This record gives sequence, C-alpha cells and structure tokens, in this order.
Amino acid sequence: MSRLKRLKSASTKPEFAKVLGIDAAFLTRCLYIHKPENQYHQFSIPKKSGGERLINAPSEELKSLQKNLSILLLDCIDEINAEKYPDSQWAKPKLRKNGDPDYAAEVLKIKIPNARVKQPSLSHGFVRERSILTNAMTHIGKKNVLNIDLESFFDSFNFGRVRGFFIKNANFNLNPQIATVIAQIACYDNKLPQGSPCSPVITNLISHTLDIRLASLAKKYKCTYTRYADDITFSTRKSEFPPQIMTQNEIDYVPGRMLKSEIRRSGFSINSSKTRIQYKNSRQEVTGLVVNKKPNVKQEYWRLARAKCNQLFKTGKFTAIKDGNEIDGNLNELEGQLNFIDQVDHYNRMRQKTPLSTDYTHAKVGRNTKVILSGREKTFSSFLFYRLFCGNEKPTILCEGKTDNIYLKSAISELSKDYPQLAHRKGDKYELLVRFVEYSKRSRFLLELFGGADYLRGFVDNFEKNMKLYDAITPKHPVIVFLDNDEGPQQVVNLLKSKNFQKKIELFPSTLDKKEDIRTSEFIHVIKNLYVVFTPLAKDGGETDIEYFFDDKTRLMKHPNGKCFNTVKNRDSKSDLSKDAFATHIVKKNKAKIDFNGLKPLLDSVVKVINHYDSLR
Repeated sequence: MSRLKRLKSASTKPEFAKVLGIDAAFLTRCLYIHKPENQYHQFSIPKKSGGERLINAPSEELKSLQKNLSILLLDCIDEINAEKYPDSQWAKPKLRKNGDPDYAAEVLKIKIPNARVKQPSLSHGFVRERSILTNAMTHIGKKNVLNIDLESFFDSFNFGRVRGFFIKNANFNLNPQIATVIAQIACYDNKLPQGSPCSPVITNLISHTLDIRLASLAKKYKCTYTRYADDITFSTRKSEFPPQIMTQNEIDYVPGRMLKSEIRRSGFSINSSKTRIQYKNSRQEVTGLVVNKKPNVKQEYWRLARAKCNQLFKTGKFTAIKDGNEIDGNLNELEGQLNFIDQVDHYNRMRQKTPLSTDYTHAKVGRNTKVILSGREKTFSSFLFYRLFCGNEKPTILCEGKTDNIYLKSAISELSKDYPQLAHRKGDKYELLVRFVEYSKRSRFLLELFGGADYLRGFVDNFEKNMKLYDAITPKHPVIVFLDNDEGPQQVVNLLKSKNFQKKIELFPSTLDKKEDIRTSEFIHVIKNLYVVFTPLAKDGGETDIEYFFDDKTRLMKHPNGKCFNTVKNRDSKSDLSKDAFATHIVKKNKAKIDFNGLKPLLDSVVKVINHYDSLR
C-alpha cells in the first residue's frame, strides 16, 4: 500500500505513528509529555532587505518528528503528481544525448526551455527537484519581470487552516483526529514557524490553490508565473504588463484588481514595499539570480568571493564586512558562497548541448579536467585544494576508495582509547581528529580526485605544483595518501622511484634504500606536508590490502544474502562477498563486535606520520 493510502486510512495515533515510521511512544512523548510549545528556541537573523527575520528552531527531538512528517508529505505529493502527470519522470538512460553514457541523466524535468520532459512547475521552493535555479529558468529572456512578496507568509497559516486543509482537501481527506495531530506537530504559537522542517511543504500544499489561480491569470494574459515560498514572479515577452496584473504610476506599482483579488481570496496580502518591475535593458533578478540571458549570480557577488579567495591563498586568512565592521572571514561561509556559485555554473553546464566541452573526451583529456575549467571553477578548485591539503584543520587521509575509508574510520572509532591523536571520545561524544577525503563527481571534475591508484598517482605527481599557489603558507597538518601494498598502486611506486622524486622523498626508517624499499617502509615523506603510507607486507613478504588485516572471524561473518568475504587463503572475488558489501554490511554495521587489533599497524603508521610532521614544524 502506498504511503498516501496508508495515511488516508489511519484513524488512530498509533496507526499514524506507523505511517510516519516512528514509535507511538515517541509521538506521545513529543506531543503530550514534552509538548511542542516547550521545544522551540527563538532567535533572529538579519534580512538582506533590512530588518530581522524571527526563527523558531525546534528541539532535536521535535525536529526529528517534523522531518519524518515532511518526508511523508513529500512522498504523498510525489504520488499525487505521478497519478496526475504520468509522463513527468526523469529521462531514462536511453534518452541520453547521442547515446553518450557520460551525459548525465540529471536533465531538467520541468516545463521550461531546454526541458526534456514536461511537468507543471509552479512552486519551486522546498520542493523535490526544484530550486531557485529552476524558478529562475522559467523567466529567462523576458522583456519584463515582476517580483511580488507575500506579506507575513508563514504567519498566514494558523492551526485551524492547517488542520482544515488535511480534512477537506480532496487529495488527502484525512481523519479529523490525524489532521489534528499533524497540526500539533507543525504549528507553534498558532502558526507555522519559520525554522521547522515541515513548514515549507505544508505551505506549498495549502498555497497550491493560489498557484493555480495565479497561473491561470498569467496564462490568460500571456504571462508566466512561478512561486518560491513567499516570492511570486510574473514575466512577459510583451513591452509592458497587462493592467489586470500590474501597472506603474509616477509614485508606485499598482496591482491589478484581478491579481489583488486572487491573492486576497487565497488568504494572503501583497507586501507593496518589495514589489518591482525589472526591464530587459536593466538587470533582471528572480530569487537572487540574474535572468537576462541565463541564470547567473550577480557579478559583485562573484567578485567579492574571488577577492576573499585571493587574500586567503596569499596569507592563509581573509576579512569580511559585517555591520560595517571588518572581521575575520569564516571558511565555512566562503565555501558556501563558492558552492552556490558552482551550483549555478554546473546547472548551466548541464544545459549546454554539449554538457561539458568539445575538448572533454577521455581520449584527449583523461582525468586532467582542469584544462577545461572556467575561471570561476578554477578558483573553487583552488579553494577546495587549500581547505583539504594546505589549510587543513586536521590531518587529511586519501584512500583508494570508500571501502578503505569505512575500514579505517571504524577501526579508529573502536580503538579510540589507544589512539588519542586520531579520535577523542568522552561519554557519548565522539570526535574524529583526522579527515578522510570523500570522492564524488565534483571532486573528480574540480580536483581530479576520484579514488583509485591512477588518480592518486596524479595527485602525488602534481602536489608540489598545486601547492605553489599557497607558497607563503605553512600547512599545520600532514596529507597522507594511504595505499594497499599490492599491484594496484604500482604507478605510484614507479613515480616515487623516478629520478625527480628520488631527490625529494625520505623513507622511514631512514636506513631503508629509497628505490628498493619503498613497499617495506613504515611511511614515506614525499614533499612539504605530503606522505605516502602502504599497508605492511605479509610476514612472508606477500602483497596485502586493508581487508588482509581483518581476522578470519570477521571475514567469515555472513551477509543477509548468505555470502561471506572468506579467509585470505580461500577467497574467490568472483563468488564471495564484494568489498563494498563487506565494508558497509559487515564492518560498518557490526563494528562494535569486530576485533580491529589486526589493523593497529596501519593506524600506528598514521600516528608516526603525524608525529614526524609535527617535528618538522
């Protein structure tokens, strides 16, 4: 049975709790013992337009409950849309352009220019597969763009309105008792609070009637309509807006009678101070993005972020302006700004007929993607490199893949008492004192890092060149490339044996031969703060990987499919449990039961690297 059908059939709190995926006792404790009105923390944040926005943040317990409700309602919306619009689905792999498997399936699924499949798209805020980008795309290249703000938007949704919607709406028609519980979970001080995870999805559900009415009005007068939370946008290719929507006199903007009537009929009012029409010969903005030719960030936003980066790369710090005063810059905030810019750039790349570049073929470029990065992407790439490998706040570890990360993280967690330099545990609080690099499509594109020996060889080879941008900065922590001692990293071994690297590297213990004993060393200091660590060879001198150091009891633990990873001697990689399944379903899920003592030599090498780099600083 679908989640929507289960929700509609629920008539008691225990049944509703089951639909939410929580225990009935947890629901009772949240609503009737701790009570929602006692579980909010109030604070304010400054608005860009001036003034302050009041935020009511729920406690962790209530937030968890509200998240479950939000997910349930989003799932219900997906079911409703799937029934109403059966063709609205992601493009299948067979639709990828020219049959190219590298052409991402992340195509637009909304009714806007360049969309591959169509689906009505009126609301873009806090909706799955929607964003300020999809909202902006709808208004690209229009002669006139009208922005309207709904006044006191969240305050317009009181307890009775929320409860009544879920009882009366044809898509839900919920049992009154269940509708009451939903309103109790969602409302605070008789309204939907800003700060709750479920407020946005409920406002979208209730505002759908407004969207339909305003979209119909827009269509009637050849305009386009979208809404992002309380921001309404109309656009037109005509030289001016029809008077039924908006006119402008010498003093102010005057909403059309029909527009004003539909907004008031839906229970809202217009904030006249934020109403504006933007013309084609000036900068047009929709939800903070410029929309004249393509969705883009404001140039001054990008220039400020770039200036901060330049300062950071030269000095290891940067300044920002807050309330007219110069303060020390925050790396997390700067990364957020760069990430936002990159999301816009990535979105525009995906809209290109050739998604990346005519030069981007593996035959010509391979993993060397930096040759095709735009100026903004190069800046973001340099920032990410700085944060991970030069200005890293913890020792950074790069493994060959995600399974190695799982093994080492699990071992450190369970052996934290023996390795205070790698993790800190006090009561229920646990802090990992090293950082593992997580590989993704973005790390592959921006940093040429995607795990595997080939990418790590390139990382080691280019490390000195990449670090030159930050020459004036002395890193505080080491960067450790952690490799299996088998045939996989042979390219890295060959690189370290090359004439250029033989002049730089230092093996430990120092009595070892630089060329012949690379694989038997405890660790290798390559250059600056870069180190390479191989898993220790077997007692008989044989090859090893990290899995080699798990005892037979762990390797023989059964997966739900009946398979095990098997012992070193008997393992058959074709028929036995895969590395991924062993890491995620055996090691990660059962780490409290596993003996990690066999992995101590690996962690000992990491500690020795940290101590060695500390001695150099």
